[in-house]
Amino acid sequence: MIRRADRLLIALDIDGTVVREDDSMSQRVADAVRSVAEAGHDVVLATGRSKATTVSTAQRLGIEPSHLVSANGALVLERRSADHYATIHVETFDPAPALRTIAQGLPTGSFMVEDATGHRRYTDGMIDWNLDEAEEVAFEELLEIPAMRVVVMSPDHQVDEFLEIVESMGLHKVSYAIGYSSWLDIAPDGVNKATGLQRVADLLGYSRDRILVVGDGRNDIDMFQWAVAGQGRAVAMGQAPDEVKAAASEVTASVEQDGLAIVLEGLLVSA
Repeated sequence: MIRRADRLLIALDIDGTVVREDDSMSQRVADAVRSVAEAGHDVVLATGRSKATTVSTAQRLGIEPSHLVSANGALVLERRSADHYATIHVETFDPAPALRTIAQGLPTGSFMVEDATGHRRYTDGMIDWNLDEAEEVAFEELLEIPAMRVVVMSPDHQVDEFLEIVESMGLHKVSYAIGYSSWLDIAPDGVNKATGLQRVADLLGYSRDRILVVGDGRNDIDMFQWAVAGQGRAVAMGQAPDEVKAAASEVTASVEQDGLAIVLEGLLVSA
């Protein structure tokens, strides 16, 4: 067990970092995550995923984090028992203005809204998403309830074209990030993985120079910049887009090459 002064707060993105594109998980990665947690570091998952799939990923890894950051920072969870995480912070926004703007610019898009309880409502055409216990509704019904997170898909567009369309919309009072394929993640204004992690760091007593974050997506840029500004480490996965790598302090191998394991195994060797 390492000394308290040597411990790190390690924040890990899930998709493309902990798990591969098909949601499979390398045994080497799982072993490395579990080993750093057992050594005394605080491992936190920081993801755009919902509460249920964030908790289930921690269980797959065989770890019991004290906190989890879901919905791109809008939801912060705290472990109260081995199988229960309670919400300690949640932020929502009125999704109607953004949804109406996006629907005009992307008339063939599909939409999903997650409310403060974690319940998800979606429109026809949402593919490649875990929709267990989610509810298909008409578009207008998505406008009625405060949202913790909104997801927009437009598979008819290539990513570069999608980026251009979204940037031209001039979305206000929301934060957003665009994924590898043509999908958009929208959170309350000023809310992102960094804001959620700052809450966890404050609760656990970590300064930012004791932070290590690893991710691969555009929704990880804010937490990279936050970590780097505080003299922490921000590691981009090898398959990350160039703008994500540019925000990091270093780059590891791709998820297919167990890039996360390489980073974490380095901590164990240097301990």
